[in-house]
Amino acid sequence: MSPLRSPATDRIELLRGTLDLLVLRTLVFGPMHGHGIAKAIQSQSDDLLLVDHGSLYPALHRLVRKKWLAAAWEDTPKGRPMKFYRLTPLGRKQLVAEESNWRELARAIGLVLSRSELKRS
Repeated sequence: MSPLRSPATDRIELLRGTLDLLVLRTLVFGPMHGHGIAKAIQSQSDDLLLVDHGSLYPALHRLVRKKWLAAAWEDTPKGRPMKFYRLTPLGRKQLVAEESNWRELARAIGLVLSRSELKRS
């Protein structure tokens, strides 16, 4: 799945397959709550990638079901409990596979885009 540019904001919205990879990668740096994950992805992409909360939370629940993430409620400094997500050992293994698949896909797309002339059959 690929990112789509949103004409209203000139930012890129993410589709499901890409979002899983970005969530896993973001949590390499430590546990975060859902809103923090969305903000980290946006910030790390220089505000080009938007993570819609309507897509993020189903993705987080799916990744927990797959045992790639673990979730636990924790109190924040403001005294408000929030659910924090962390990468599991299985999630770290999956991240390596997902990154490899993404790089291979990007290389293949790059090859197609770099062709100066299309061959016609």
